[in-house]
Amino acid sequence: MRREQQTVTGKTERVNPLWTLTATEIAALVRGRQVSAREVASAALARLDAVNPAINAVVACRPGEVLAAADATDARIAAGGDPGPLAGVPVTIKVNIDQKGHATTNGLRANRDLVADGNSPVVDNLRVAGATILGRTNTPAFSMRWFTDNQLHGRTLNPRDASVTPGGSSGGAAAAVAAGIGPIAHGNDIGGSLRYPAYACGVHGLRPTPGRIAAFNGTAPTEPSIGAQLMSVQGPIARCMSDLRLALAAMSAPDARDPWWVPAPLGGPDFPRRAALCVRPDGLETEPEVEAALRAASARLVDDGWQVDEVDALPPLREMVSLQLILMFGGDDIRAVRSAVYREGDPGAINTIERVVSKLKDGPSLADVSSAFRLRAAALRKWLQYLETWPAVLMPVSSRPPLPQDFDLQGLHNGNLTSEAQLTQVSLPVLGLPALAVAVRDPEKIPSGVQVVASRFREDILLAAGHSITGQDTPILPVTPFDA
Repeated sequence: MRREQQTVTGKTERVNPLWTLTATEIAALVRGRQVSAREVASAALARLDAVNPAINAVVACRPGEVLAAADATDARIAAGGDPGPLAGVPVTIKVNIDQKGHATTNGLRANRDLVADGNSPVVDNLRVAGATILGRTNTPAFSMRWFTDNQLHGRTLNPRDASVTPGGSSGGAAAAVAAGIGPIAHGNDIGGSLRYPAYACGVHGLRPTPGRIAAFNGTAPTEPSIGAQLMSVQGPIARCMSDLRLALAAMSAPDARDPWWVPAPLGGPDFPRRAALCVRPDGLETEPEVEAALRAASARLVDDGWQVDEVDALPPLREMVSLQLILMFGGDDIRAVRSAVYREGDPGAINTIERVVSKLKDGPSLADVSSAFRLRAAALRKWLQYLETWPAVLMPVSSRPPLPQDFDLQGLHNGNLTSEAQLTQVSLPVLGLPALAVAVRDPEKIPSGVQVVASRFREDILLAAGHSITGQDTPILPVTPFDA
């Protein structure tokens, strides 16, 4: 098995080491008995051991559990059973959802002993699909920052460039996939937490429609706020569209614990291959590198038969940013949230909550929340009508290339620049629309990417556009980090 620990360019007995393969390729090999799930798991563990110390993407891994799960898959195959569509595929789980026997830390010292006695729906669904859970990935404290660092697990580094953020809050998930620690990672997104890490690490991240993937944490002391219920989603990060599609199907299985789950089909009616390109939505000051990525993606769509129309304006986005805070904290005592953040003492979380408090003061009133719902409905109506003409909309993930580490902590000006850059990430969850971050990367430079938006439950349109942008779904190769 030592051959599986070599780099992509190294000489091995196998043309492609197992850890470089896509989930689609691995599942086909395991189902066809060309390789065992244990071999795949052993290769994934070896890769984790080789590169994770340099980036700290995975913060908990129990090799015995990993190998036992792989052996169970092999036994099922030997007995003639169906091992599932993700047979033997190593998958990581973000440390803010429940996995039986593991702490749901959410990056908090206060939660270091909050051990789950059951799995979240996502974990159960992935296991039923045959996936091998490889480990748990890092998140910032409270999962509410675009940088991944906390006082319990430490800082996660971007495997492509340690000087820039791996994104947040699913920074550990994206860094793991980029470095070849499993071809699929679970993450979640309430304001960019799947899309920005994928963008920063040069991989792909899918934010599904709310209700598509069931969610529930038995360790949570209360039900989520109404804003979280409306906007928070679970989803996958991967190195190709085929793997995102495979993961989405597995994660979307029903679970009665989530009353918001919707039995929506994974594919919809035929649609015109027509997209709108907006480089500067709502006056966003998009930097040249980001604009270049958008135009490259647009050209690839055209080359694959899409009609792309450049537009100067889109339905409302900027207005949704203020609504996000109102819906997130409406009905909650913002002072109590602030107190919890200060008890944890994490500098990044304190900086974030102080920015929230400065905008909301004592918290939104019932009238504020009611008004937010009316404004949201009006904006969503405009978006749904717009998407009937252009089924896909191409826009920035962020107006800037991936930000330097701790950029948000370096004064009020940089904090404001950080928030402004992420306009599209924050606004789309308020509308409940699905979105896809697609890597468009020059291998010699810091990663860049684009965001595609579609109508509700039309993830199939997003993946079709992503397939075209990535050159008929050419997988991104894992990178070996700087110090590994």
